[in-house]
Amino acid sequence: MVHLNKSIREGDNADLTSERLTATFNTHEMAAHLHQGRHHAQRRREITEAIEKIPELHDSQPYPFMTREEKINEGARKLEAVTRHMEKIIDPNNAAELFHLNNEVLGLEGNACALHGVMFIPAILGQADDEQQERWLHRAVNREIIGTYAQTELGHGTMLRRLETTATFDKQTDEFVLNTPSITALKWWPGNLGKSSNYAVVVATMIIDGKSKGPHTFMVQLRDEKTHNPLKGITIGDIGPKMAYNITDNGFLGFDNFRIPRRNMLMRHAKLDRDGTYTKPSHAKINYSAMVHVRSYMISHQALFLASCLTIAVRYSAVRHQGHIDPKAPEVKVLEYQTQQHRLFPHIARAYAFNFAGAETVRLYQKVLTDIEEGDTSLMADLHALTSGLKSVVTYLGGEGMEQARMSCGGHGYSQASYFSEIYGVAIGGCTYEGENMVMMLQLARYLVKSVAAVKQGQGSKLPPLVAYLGQKSESTSLIDRVPNGGFTEYIKTFQHIARRQTFSAAEKFVKLIENGTPREVAWNKSSVELNRASRLHTRLYIAEAFVRKVNEVADPTIKDALSDLLHLHLNYELLDVATYALQDNFLSTSQLDYVRDQLYLYLEKVRPNAVSFVDSWEISDRELRSVLGRRDGHVYKNLFEWAKQSPLNRTDVLPYVDKYLKPMMKQQQSKI
Repeated sequence: MVHLNKSIREGDNADLTSERLTATFNTHEMAAHLHQGRHHAQRRREITEAIEKIPELHDSQPYPFMTREEKINEGARKLEAVTRHMEKIIDPNNAAELFHLNNEVLGLEGNACALHGVMFIPAILGQADDEQQERWLHRAVNREIIGTYAQTELGHGTMLRRLETTATFDKQTDEFVLNTPSITALKWWPGNLGKSSNYAVVVATMIIDGKSKGPHTFMVQLRDEKTHNPLKGITIGDIGPKMAYNITDNGFLGFDNFRIPRRNMLMRHAKLDRDGTYTKPSHAKINYSAMVHVRSYMISHQALFLASCLTIAVRYSAVRHQGHIDPKAPEVKVLEYQTQQHRLFPHIARAYAFNFAGAETVRLYQKVLTDIEEGDTSLMADLHALTSGLKSVVTYLGGEGMEQARMSCGGHGYSQASYFSEIYGVAIGGCTYEGENMVMMLQLARYLVKSVAAVKQGQGSKLPPLVAYLGQKSESTSLIDRVPNGGFTEYIKTFQHIARRQTFSAAEKFVKLIENGTPREVAWNKSSVELNRASRLHTRLYIAEAFVRKVNEVADPTIKDALSDLLHLHLNYELLDVATYALQDNFLSTSQLDYVRDQLYLYLEKVRPNAVSFVDSWEISDRELRSVLGRRDGHVYKNLFEWAKQSPLNRTDVLPYVDKYLKPMMKQQQSKI
């Protein structure tokens, strides 16, 4: 018999199978929309099947039972193995296939090349000129060298113009001299810097003839290629254990008059001639392409983290029976409770929304790269603003959803057998890496304030698509529930009104402070909370619009109907979350708010039959998920017991501490009786 949900197998937990049998759409087809087309979705399945047949690519034991050093060793073992098998399984030049292969085999806790692929190679591609790429790119792609991206310092992160590490040009020798002038100038946090990498793209303040030219990127060899020992003038090491992601050796790095050739400055955009003549890049932020690259792709990655946690929670909620809705009936699945549905289903919708917004962002990033090659930097500001807002909103809201997923699993969600703690720990790091979230919101706010100024100057019709709504007029009130077949349109108009009103209000507060004599930076600080609110509303509007665009382009009616249910749920849930802004000026009435709330409950019910199929459609394998609670087959309890028996504490019945401390303590206390 052919089933719409392609995760069904004979012998699975009956409760989970019953959920899958209610699917109204083909999960392979839905996967194609989540993973950028049928071909990519099929390749993911093929890669998963290929890995299953190669035992040395599998975990030797569950990660939670390993020490950090054992994890690092295990990660390196599998990295070497996957490098040997790579060309038999994937096209190494296909970034999506490589990402999935690494996720399956190496997992999300990191590996010795974690930053090599996502930052080191993109930095070479985006910032090195042709001759420099000829020198380093092939070696990097072949993993002849291992590199990282060293920007953040112990005392400085997001504010790049205050980086303390210096690269001073010595005209006599045609070299840069790298120095770490203070403890706070130590490079701190770069992944794989501590023990694995022998090269790094280093961001340092370039000094020519005693004058700062701001932050620039430099290719720096850190360790001897044969011995792996640090080179003279290099201080380097691991920064210690973190909340999660502990296979990756985040490190520190210091320079003591360390010399590199002038041509080790990456010169695709900024250039320095032999005589010291400096040519600045065509756009101020063009040298930050590695950061923008990560921010562009991390939206989809965060969606996958959230989807992973929801896969665990929804599947477990379908097999866990607890309590009664009808006192005369048997205990029900936890998924039957409205509170559980309200806790999980809106986050399923968010995961889909984030994924679709992320795909749009990647397409914009790729267009910007092409435009830059042709000398057009006009979209750089749009991309920087968009990725700043999305990075901040998605990591924060995603973290909320992951924690709700964990708590929805009760006590078992607290066990590392669920793997929630590691997924959350890795994902929540996104709130601070590649720019701290509050700072990123203010980066976007600067773009919004400039757009408001353009509107006030009569240039609203010339605004780029990202902020075009700021130049448009609102209806006097929301038409939600007031016009027939208003559908998604009236919701989007309401989000636009809210975002527009808050953006103008925050910008006007900022401008008024300046007009009253407040210094500009002080005025900015005093307006920053309201500006951040504007940035969040603007970004959530963009996410909603991206979801609508995706649903509108879907041709398959079964997929379109299912996604429409999720989209309705998303719009009603999100609008309730920000309704205060619409109530302030009576744009939305309390009766309309009641309607929105009723719609939310209606769509919880409509999503319910497809809940398991929505998470199954991400097609996250058990090997990638690494969760006993989230197993595809639903056989949770017997496998929890098997997992627990693998604990190193269970290798012997009596541990040394019992004989050394507990027995003497008990004996002494007994003697007092």
